[in-house]
Amino acid sequence: MRISSGFNADVMPGYAGTRRLDELRAAEYAHLDEHTYLDYTGSGVAAAAQIRAHAERLAGHCYGNPHSENPTSSASTALVERARRAVLAFFNASPEEYAVVFTQNATGACRLVGEAYPFGRGRRLVLTGDNHNSVNGIREFARARGAEVAHVPVRGPGLRVREAELAAALGGRGGLLAFPAQSNFSGVQHPLDWVGLAHAHGYDVLLDAAAFAPSNRLDLSRVRADFVPVSWYKVFGYPTGVGSLVARREALARLRRPWFAGGTIQAVSALGGWHVLAPDETAFEDGTLNFLSIPDVEFGVHWIEDVGIDLVHRRVACLTSLLLRRLAVLRHADGSPLVRVYGPPDGDRRGGTVAFNVLDRRGAVVDERIVARDTAAAGISVRTGCFCNPGAGEGAFEIPERALRRTANLRTPALDDYLGVLGLPSGGAVRASLGLVSNVADVERLAGFLDAAYADREPDRSGLRPRERC
Repeated sequence: MRISSGFNADVMPGYAGTRRLDELRAAEYAHLDEHTYLDYTGSGVAAAAQIRAHAERLAGHCYGNPHSENPTSSASTALVERARRAVLAFFNASPEEYAVVFTQNATGACRLVGEAYPFGRGRRLVLTGDNHNSVNGIREFARARGAEVAHVPVRGPGLRVREAELAAALGGRGGLLAFPAQSNFSGVQHPLDWVGLAHAHGYDVLLDAAAFAPSNRLDLSRVRADFVPVSWYKVFGYPTGVGSLVARREALARLRRPWFAGGTIQAVSALGGWHVLAPDETAFEDGTLNFLSIPDVEFGVHWIEDVGIDLVHRRVACLTSLLLRRLAVLRHADGSPLVRVYGPPDGDRRGGTVAFNVLDRRGAVVDERIVARDTAAAGISVRTGCFCNPGAGEGAFEIPERALRRTANLRTPALDDYLGVLGLPSGGAVRASLGLVSNVADVERLAGFLDAAYADREPDRSGLRPRERC
């Protein structure tokens, strides 16, 4: 049954003004008509116009490896440089202050910072508890060089970080603070003025914008973060395999790369054993850039700018509030809740990422693998697991730190055994996330499905495969 995509102006003030996105969905995203897509934090969805633009560009011209001066190489270089300028404009970042390093994704951008940051004794890496694993992994570089690693946990049902605890962690002789502008688990949006707070304590800041940038404006002329990783497929769906590290040139100059590669050096000697890295952002772009896809970033950025990031933000905010309300009223016949939401219960300082678990009639968590199987069969795309964000999951499930430390050296044959040791009822949560062309029908379809599939019903636990990874 198709659910109407109408809206209630009294319940969602401001939604009527986003009708242009319904027209855009009908014209450019027809592939969503027969599917309910609620995984925008996992990936955006490509417009038909993006695919057409890619095909027309490649069919109409010849492009070559950019590390040369021949005509096809120069053509590629020109498009890559146009894409850099478009990225800087998207974040309102001055080219005099900021540089754009093209990477494979946000993870690659984080690794560039981690492997080259000047960690050492007396300096710190401060991580908030809801970082993605691509940020958490930087701690291995910090530890290897003798730096202290401090974690500031998320607290309470809202899964927020207490600013007083964060400020207390910013000690030592400075270092690097890394936090997400928006949690990819709970949707919590942290105060961007923490960038200034960290600078005042002598810290550089890595601001993970991967979950934030698709539906929120990030103005780097005001929020002067030092390193900003982003994956472009999360913003506009296409291309995959291209991300960026947007970095303050002053901070980029402090990085010390542990190796060099083709395309990164100004001069090098094999027999002499010396090298000089390129003096600009190309020193961080290893090998041959993805020169056939990077120009698609420019098209995608202009696509979002033409749509209007503020319009997308308004649509996502309205639908997030609606989704939270719909989940909150789902009940079993005895009045007990059908859903437990993790993170903020309303739209206050949060984005369009909503993590939850389904509860059975006894209040027990329904195995997330059951929900994954059932939603997939119904043509609904949500995500299940811990979403590469263990700290937020540990906060959501209220796992004591002593229990986590007790299992640090545990070597079990399967993830399910590890969950059993911790006494967890499930391997994670269910995540529904909203984006560019989400609509009311998407929200209603999910809420209606959960009600029909699980209210006053015994979940079918048969046929579940062992968990292989978090």
